[in-house]
Amino acid sequence: MGLDAAAPTTAQIKGYADGEVRIGERRLREAFALDAQGAITPLVAQHPHALDAADLAPVLEAKPEVVILGWAGGQLFLPAAQRHAFLERRIGLEVMALGPACRTFNLLAADGRRVVALLFPSAGGERPGGERPGD
Repeated sequence: MGLDAAAPTTAQIKGYADGEVRIGERRLREAFALDAQGAITPLVAQHPHALDAADLAPVLEAKPEVVILGWAGGQLFLPAAQRHAFLERRIGLEVMALGPACRTFNLLAADGRRVVALLFPSAGGERPGGERPGD
């Protein structure tokens, strides 16, 4: 699905599909973090439940107002320990499917909000302990 243009001074997700996110001419197929200025940081974790302190540290240090987590596998709930890392720093956390996450990120970035997206374009990946989605 293609998305409309946002303000030129902000990052913009141009399109998404299960398996990839397009930012400008780049097609990203692995999990990554994206901030409102367009900085793209690859994530080691390839499933949201596998996010650890090393993945979250740069996001939390940036002190965004809100973090949007989008996963191609649809809606999911993060473990309490992951949610607590945001709560204790008073950073909003919204977890949603990949498409709504991309659209929400574009709107918030265009509005000048301090937003970071953690995007997981593939529904694959393993949860901690080697468990695959759907197991």
